This record gives sequence, C-alpha cells and structure tokens, in this order.
Amino acid sequence: MKKNQTDQKRKNARKPKSRKTKLIGLCILSFFLICIVTGCSVLFTLCSDLGLIGGMKKEEEVAGIDYIDLDSYLNNQEKTSIIYAYNAEGELFEETRLHGSQDRTPISLNDVSPYVKEAVVALEDKRFYNHHGVDWIRTIGVMLLDLRGGDVQGGSTLTQQLIKNLTGENRRTLIRKYKEIKNALSLERHFSKEQILEAYLNTIYLDNGCYGIKTGAQYYFGKEPKALTLMESAILVSITNAPRKYDPIINYDTNRARAIQCLDYMLKQGKIEQAEYDAAVSEKIKLIGTLNRNTEAEEETETGNSYQSYYTDYIINTVIDDLCARYNYSKEEAWRKVYLGGLRIYSAVDTEIQKTLEAVYYNRVTFPKETENENAIQSAMVIMDFSGRVVGMVGQLGQKQGNRIMNYATDDPRQPGSSIKPLSAYGPAIDSGELYWSSCFMNYGITGVNPGKPWPTNYGGNPGDSSMLNFPEAIAPSYNTIPARIVQTLGVDFCYSYLQDKFHLSTLSTEDANYPALAIGAMHYGTTPLDMTAAYVPFCNGGTYYRPCVYYKVEDADGKVILERDKEGEQVLAPGTADVMIRLLHETVTRSNGTGKPFAIDNQFTFAKTGTTSDSKDKWIVGGSAYYVAAVWSGFKYRKTIDTGYYGSNPSGTVFKEVMDRIHAGLPYKDFAFGGDAVQRTYCTVTGKLAGNDCTSTGVGWYRVDALPERCPGGHAPEPTTAESTSKRTESVARSTVPSSSATSAKTTTSSAKKPDTPFVVTDP
Repeated sequence: MKKNQTDQKRKNARKPKSRKTKLIGLCILSFFLICIVTGCSVLFTLCSDLGLIGGMKKEEEVAGIDYIDLDSYLNNQEKTSIIYAYNAEGELFEETRLHGSQDRTPISLNDVSPYVKEAVVALEDKRFYNHHGVDWIRTIGVMLLDLRGGDVQGGSTLTQQLIKNLTGENRRTLIRKYKEIKNALSLERHFSKEQILEAYLNTIYLDNGCYGIKTGAQYYFGKEPKALTLMESAILVSITNAPRKYDPIINYDTNRARAIQCLDYMLKQGKIEQAEYDAAVSEKIKLIGTLNRNTEAEEETETGNSYQSYYTDYIINTVIDDLCARYNYSKEEAWRKVYLGGLRIYSAVDTEIQKTLEAVYYNRVTFPKETENENAIQSAMVIMDFSGRVVGMVGQLGQKQGNRIMNYATDDPRQPGSSIKPLSAYGPAIDSGELYWSSCFMNYGITGVNPGKPWPTNYGGNPGDSSMLNFPEAIAPSYNTIPARIVQTLGVDFCYSYLQDKFHLSTLSTEDANYPALAIGAMHYGTTPLDMTAAYVPFCNGGTYYRPCVYYKVEDADGKVILERDKEGEQVLAPGTADVMIRLLHETVTRSNGTGKPFAIDNQFTFAKTGTTSDSKDKWIVGGSAYYVAAVWSGFKYRKTIDTGYYGSNPSGTVFKEVMDRIHAGLPYKDFAFGGDAVQRTYCTVTGKLAGNDCTSTGVGWYRVDALPERCPGGHAPEPTTAESTSKRTESVARSTVPSSSATSAKTTTSSAKKPDTPFVVTDP
C-alpha cells in the first residue's frame, strides 16, 4: 500500500506545471524584482540628491525645497508661556502656564535626566548614534514586508520621527517616505546627534496636551526632567508610540508593560545594570496628572478654585495691550505671542495678599451667602503699594467660573460717589496753594446747577444749615455742599484737569467737566477700583503717580527682555499737598461722625473716603494704611439699589476692613513719615487764617510749608449764635477765604510761601 502511494507521488512530480502555476510564480518573482529595483533606485536617487555619489553638490542644490531648517521649525512651533511669581520668601516659582492647543516648554538636553536619553534611544532607535539619519537595514526590511498598495509604515529612526513631528506630514505613502528619508539624511548632515535628540525630546507628544519632555515630566510626575528616575523615564518615553493608548493615567498596565520592555532593551544593550533594572521595576510610582503649582497648591485647596486668578487675567490683558502699543501688533498677533510665543512673564503679585483676597471674596466672607448668579450682589477690590505695584486684585464675589471673565476691578466703570472728592475737590484745593485745611465754606448748595433750587443737597436730602465748615469738618461726614463750593471757587476746568492729567482716570469723559461729576461723583461712565487705587497712591508717597504695575518684565523665548516695568513715576502733586491730604483723610476715621470710622484697620493708622451714589446703587471705599492703599466697589451687575438693611450701610467698607485686618495682622504699627513738607499750625476758626494773638476760637490743622495762609489780624466778632449773624459771618468768611477770580484759571502745584507778620503758634503733632 505504501509502495503504491509512493509511486503515485513520483508520477505526479514528473507531470509538467500548469500554465496558471507558472504565471503566479512569475508574478511573485517580478514583484520582488520591482521592489529591489525600486529600493535601489530610491537609494541611488537619495545618494545623488545628497551628493554622496556623483560628486559633492552645492549647499543650495542639496537643500532644495525639502531641506529642514531645524532652528526655523523649532522657533515657529507653539511654545508655552509661563507667568512666574515670588513667594513670601522672595523665591521665584511657576504660577500659571499659558498655551494654545500645544503645551510645550523647550528645554536643553543638559537639563534632561540621562535615563531619559538612554531610554528613548533603546526603545525607539538603538542604532541612533551609528546611522546617518536612516537605519537602512530596518527600512528596507520594513519596505519589503509592509509595502501594500503604497501604504508604507514602520522603520523610522528618531531623526525620521522628528521630521514627522516638525512637518506634521504623517501620510503612509511611498512619496512621503521618500521625502522623509531624504530630509532625515539632510538633517543629520547639518545638525549634531545631540541637537537632533534635544529637538526630538522637545517635540514628542505625551497626551493630555503635553508636548515635549519638560511638560510631560511636570504633568505626570510634578518634576523637572532632570529629576526623573529610571522607571519614570521609561514610563514617559513609552507614551510616544501611541499617546492615548500608553497614557499611564488612563491605561497604567498597558504603559507599564511597554515601560518594562524599554527597561529590557536598556539592560540588553548595556545601558543599565541588573541592580538598576530591579530597583526600577520595584519602584513605587506616583502619578500627579496635573501641572504642579508648587506653593500655590495650598491656595487652590483653600479657595476651592482651579481657574487662574483675576490678577493673572489682568496680567494677560495688560501684556497684550502693551505689546500692541510697543510693537504695533494687532490684537491677534499679541494674543499669539502671549499664548504661543514661549514668553516668561514675571508677576508683581504678592502671593500672600492675593491668597487672602481670594479667601475672603471667593467664600463671600462678609456678604450674605446668596446663590451665585447674575442677580447676586457683586464686589471687587484692588490693593497697591506706594510704588504703583498692584499686590492683589479680585474681580468678583464667589467661586471664579472661568478664565478672563468679567473683572469688576478693571472692566466695568461705576459712578464713584463721594470717593471722587479728594481727587476732584479737596486735593486740587490744597494743591492750588490758595485753599487750606482751615478754609471755610457755607454748608449750603450753589445756584445755577439745578434751576430754581440750591444744588446739591447732603445725604438724605438735607439742604444744609448755612453754617461755615472747614475741610475736615466737611469731609468727615462727606457733605456734598462744600465740594460743590470748592469746585465753583477753583473752576470746573481746573478740577477736571486733575482727574485727567494728574490722576489719569482712564474712563473719564469730556462730559465729566461739570459740577455733578466733580462735586459728587456723578460721572458719565464712572471709574474702576484699579484707577481709584492708583489715583490715591500720590497722597501716600509725596505726590507721585505711578502707572499700575502687574508685571516686572516680560522675556521672549530666547530670554530677551521685550517689556519692562516703567519705574519712573510722575510728580502730580506738591509733596506738602500729599502730606496734608493723608491727614485730612484720616479725619474720616477719627471723627465721631466720620463715614470711615467703622472701617478703621486694627492697630494701624488708617485713612479712608467712602462713596455712595445718590440712588445707593454703588458703594465705595478707598483708603489704607502706611503700608497699602486699596479701593473697593460693591453693587449689582444690573444696577439696582443696595438694601442697606440686608447688606449693611456700606458692604464695601465691611469687606475692606476684613481684608485689610487680615493682611495687616502681625505687622507693626506704622505712621506716615513726613519729609518736612507739611506742618501743623493753629488757625482761627472764624476766618480760617492762621491764628493771631487776639483770636479766641482756634483749632489745629495741617498746612503745606510752602503755602501757608495769612495770619488773622484779629478784631473780628466772636462766633455768631443766631441765624442772622450766621449769615453775616458766612459772607465775611467766604470773602476772606475765597481766592480771587484768577483761581478759576489753570494753576501749578507750586506756590510761593506767604510770609507771616508775626511768629506762628506751633503745636506738636
């Protein structure tokens, strides 16, 4: 039986092959011959293009349109911008990252762990340091095995992968592969292995929007690349093959299997020892899964908010505006520079003060716990030091709901009410050199503003009692009548010029050159807490205005400073004016009827000026200590009257005190240091002049040393007690204290000192 079977097989073997079988064999042979010829042709063309055969070619001939300029590509990639801040110890830390779709922070190869470099080479391209851009053995093998209908895949070196990352060209075609090989060979002729590896590590995608090894290390491990362990390095480089599939947070087991495979390769290739391998495999891995904010992590927990702060929002807006102004960028160009240009922005924020502000505002500490919606009451606060540095800012009450949202501290001007008076009336009056602490005005409205009626009335519709009041007597209870008479005396244009040219209110309108705007703050658009804070700073520092500073400098991706804080201020008030104004604003806190009295900062010298619009739709306070000045606004998005029975007489004053008490806790008591530009003198309460020997009713006030009032000659009647005598005294005093008509014209901040006829009566402060 077996013999018959064998014979049959021999007969079949001797039969000639069918034509069909021969044709199939010929096709297979032709296919392999074509592949070999094609491969040789491609190789020959590449070598010829690159000048490897047939003589060296000129640089421009070699480059052609396919030449990859590595530096140009890297410079044009999206780069993550970083905002840095200083903590309480003065140490710099990364506060916020700004980026578009790609979060990338370039890093030098010297700042990367050796484990990362060894791991990526072992896993992705073990002959990296030996080939010239293409691993021909691997490439030809893959082409022969995987060439199916022009779909070419696999066999890429790190250099070829870098080409794909730079160009974004990832189609699986023979032409694309040809270009990739050509560019890889060209790239390695012009750049070193270290440059290529550095570029590769800065361009790889590591899922979750992380581009480059630095962003990946910070996101997954909260570390800098130089601090990565062996296992952490293997985990990171394992992601690159298929980022979503090998994401260690989403698919930890899948990633770990590939990471161990990476360690196996490293061990076999002699890059690590067995002991290192064993330690890496047994290492406990802690994945963060978010960008580490270092010292700010505690702040996020306390405030319960994951969005960037209102302060950061304003930094971004300011840098965009400054780039447009400095370099004539469009808004779009400036935005791309901020979010995609790899800028380094150094914030001026005081992290502890900002933390305090957010803790109070985000948790609505002094406000009713209302539902957070557009109908709830809102508030905003800005705090500055006396050099114009914005140390803290918050733009709304409640938890922040997004980035670069409405910021009431900067974006929505509101009428300031009486808080404008030091800027539009009292400050210009003292600075004119013709009105003083003791200048007296009638507590009654003026004519011509509201036809048929004296205007304005005081709080509650009180028309005034026609008594004579000096500056501290009028400012403490915030009378409206006295500022109106001051503006009338100095002239509308003169007072308006202070708001425009000296205090630089950015939302000022030409329609504000009128009595209501200047005397009681009924401005056309209104103003913002940021502008009000900056405007009050000159009262605190001897008369110098500074543009609000929220960043110290901005560097581009190469470390070149492109924007820097303007440290030069503008002298807008006489130094003595500033000193007098601080003491005058202190009266609102120390007098029994002072509107700022309930809001005095614990254990600190406090100055303040409150503000309420006539319909109580806006409540303000601007004030501070010898450390800081702050402005607070409270009101509603859609303007409506604030219920004082529910929110308190002034919710802005309440939150002001809460925040300022917290940030001053532990600070020693501090008084303002005068430089001899203001002095105390005794004055006659009847005439408002410096007291003479015969004056029987006197007080003590503060005066500019270079602009003292005349001395009272005496001989006047004692203070009146009847309505008729009060009226006569009013006319007499008004004539003696009101400047001549020249006061309505523009005045300077310097005045010649008036020489007294007799020695002054000096009272120590």
